[in-house]
Amino acid sequence: MKGLVVDDVSMIFTVPDGEPVHALKNVSLELQPGEIMSILGPSGCGKTTLLNIIAGFLAPTEGQIRLEDKQVTGPGSAGYVASSGGQDASHDNLVTGPGADRGMVFQKGALFEWMTVEKNIAFGPDMAKKPKAETKKTVDHLLEIVGLQDFASQPVYQLSGGMQQRVALARCLANDPDVILMDEPLGALDALTREKMQGLVLKLWKETGKTIILITHSVEEALFLGERLVVMAPRPGRIEKEYRLPFAERGLHESPRDIKASPDFIENREEILSMIWEMEEEIMGRSDEQEG
Repeated sequence: MKGLVVDDVSMIFTVPDGEPVHALKNVSLELQPGEIMSILGPSGCGKTTLLNIIAGFLAPTEGQIRLEDKQVTGPGSAGYVASSGGQDASHDNLVTGPGADRGMVFQKGALFEWMTVEKNIAFGPDMAKKPKAETKKTVDHLLEIVGLQDFASQPVYQLSGGMQQRVALARCLANDPDVILMDEPLGALDALTREKMQGLVLKLWKETGKTIILITHSVEEALFLGERLVVMAPRPGRIEKEYRLPFAERGLHESPRDIKASPDFIENREEILSMIWEMEEEIMGRSDEQEG
């Protein structure tokens, strides 16, 4: 099919002098082009492992990822971002390969802090040796979209956390990937900035038509940003339940405060919180049994 396919993916990590860790088991998903999905679950459920497999940073033990009917075999446009921060996967599982079909946005941006905003955004096109005039046009357009046109010549280290994440989003978009992968991209921001950035993510999703997969630990954020929301369960990591939701589309036209205070939003929030709470209780129970 056209779009992104996660086909029966399993991942087992071998641990020296320990039991193998079954991080994922038989995970399957299909995303049509232009869909936005949030992934939620307790720690240890394999969310980040799944995202890294989709990005091409890890090769799955079983199964495969396909994008536009082609098997994913390497990092694509996410690769240069990973090299500058955030990847802690074992080298035995790392894979490499060409392609600019996937882009990655990390929690802390993984930016080149000594460079200016515009040079950070231009980095991907420059590495791909795109014509200078074309790159400048792209950068200027993205600066306007993310509201940083007045900060183009500013060194990144002088920007606030929220502004740095805008740069990270723009730098990802500059490579024109088909799929944007976000690993807790708003997790380090204060509450007000985070809500504003949620609005920006929805704006970019609608204006660019990109497929977006976002990992978050916030149930409220997952509900607000995901027209599809996947709840994962741990040990082994697997899909527990999937929701199809109206809130992302509504967020393009309605106040986020009004949406998050609505009865249907609260009902879904409480259901998912209870589900994750039960998972956490089960994990703690297992740990107590092992210690005993």
